[in-house]
Amino acid sequence: MDVRVTTVLAVSMLLLLAGCASQPQTPEEFRKAVPGAFMGKTETFEVERSFRDVAETFQRRAPECLNMRVKTTSSTSTSYQVIVARYTPTVVVNKDRAELHVQRKFESGVLKVSPEPEAGYYLLVADAYPLEKNRTRVEWFGPSRGHDVLVRAVRSWASGENLGCPDLTKI
Repeated sequence: MDVRVTTVLAVSMLLLLAGCASQPQTPEEFRKAVPGAFMGKTETFEVERSFRDVAETFQRRAPECLNMRVKTTSSTSTSYQVIVARYTPTVVVNKDRAELHVQRKFESGVLKVSPEPEAGYYLLVADAYPLEKNRTRVEWFGPSRGHDVLVRAVRSWASGENLGCPDLTKI
């Protein structure tokens, strides 16, 4: 997807999440806002892996794969755009839940229209919960379009099928 289209979609989702007021400032506010938001999506699935393994994978892969700065450029005959985005993952684990939060802060190239948390707007929140028989339930909250590489990475990390890093230049 073209960088400009993705950026417009992301900013549109964020504006609609805000309801023309303010952006979610915490993961909990984000979880509550996404289900009713235009272009917001939540999905739940189960994996045949222990909660401990899923939590450890989030703790290992998120900082390694998602803690980065991405610079994208696009140009047409009438415009030139450079966007610099900083992605920051946070993983919080306790006995009942493993949380993966992904935030994106536009450092340049995107107009900020509302206050944002220090690490940037929430882009995705994924929660893993222990089930019996070494199974884990995962629920994620985020945009319905434009961030497929991120969603696929989180899904594959949870399942243990593919532990590779997503190409964040595709967001």
